[in-house]
Amino acid sequence: METRQLEYFVAVAEELSFTRAAARVFAVQSSVSAGVRALETELGARLFERTKRAVALTSQGEALLPRARAVLDAVDEARAAVAPGPHLVRGTVRLGVFTNLGYLGLPRVLAAFRERHPGVELRLTPSPAGSTGLGEDVRRGVVDVAFTGLDPQDHPGLRYTRLTSATFVAVLPTGHALSGAASVAPGDLADERVVTTPRGFGNRVVAERAFAHAGVAPRADTEVADVGDLPAFVAAGFGVAVVPADMYEPADGAVAVPLDAPETWSLGLVTRPHSSAAAAALVAGLVHALGTATTPR
Repeated sequence: METRQLEYFVAVAEELSFTRAAARVFAVQSSVSAGVRALETELGARLFERTKRAVALTSQGEALLPRARAVLDAVDEARAAVAPGPHLVRGTVRLGVFTNLGYLGLPRVLAAFRERHPGVELRLTPSPAGSTGLGEDVRRGVVDVAFTGLDPQDHPGLRYTRLTSATFVAVLPTGHALSGAASVAPGDLADERVVTTPRGFGNRVVAERAFAHAGVAPRADTEVADVGDLPAFVAAGFGVAVVPADMYEPADGAVAVPLDAPETWSLGLVTRPHSSAAAAALVAGLVHALGTATTPR
């Protein structure tokens, strides 16, 4: 088994296209196809389902993918360990992200990381299932590092690093009976319609815990994929919302009132227990850049 074959396999698995994979690894498509076929022959397993319009991983391909990535990471680390001159971290890191991280200045932070570690290639990928999906992506080896809005106990078997914490605010329509209150308790919202994010999103999971601890379960009538859009939907009369203070985006017709609840929302990072040197360097860089940003805005 050759590392080049594994590189071809991983490229096709991530791009789901032999054409795009060939461009990515600077090879002709016929070489990539031949390399993948040779790998399949050696393993005695079909790694991809191929049609004229689509490429998809088989169950055997899904099983091989995280292991192939681990082999390639190990090869990068071995090369770096014996390279002459100063030690240079090398490798590819797939970073799982979600929306509403703009307040962190993430593009600037990642640009600074790339400048410090030019041998590391960063690839960003989201998950439609929010923090829950990103945790599973780390577990399955689809991504190496992921942001999460869930707590450590929600990611069993993964390494968790906390970055920031924020209290919650209740977002109410202007003119709501509680809009001028100093704070709002979860029980005060028991009879309200709630605008929230889809199931699996960290902010929703933690907010629902706050309601559950208060013994109430408001109706989640409207789901919005972007936390930043929740205040606008509140202003438009769809209900009330509960969001982390860090993620609150002001909107005309809506006000934010502190939520009187012990639960807080934390932003963290999850990795597999034994991650690559490149992934560890990224975690260290994000902690250095973002770990002090603990004051809700």
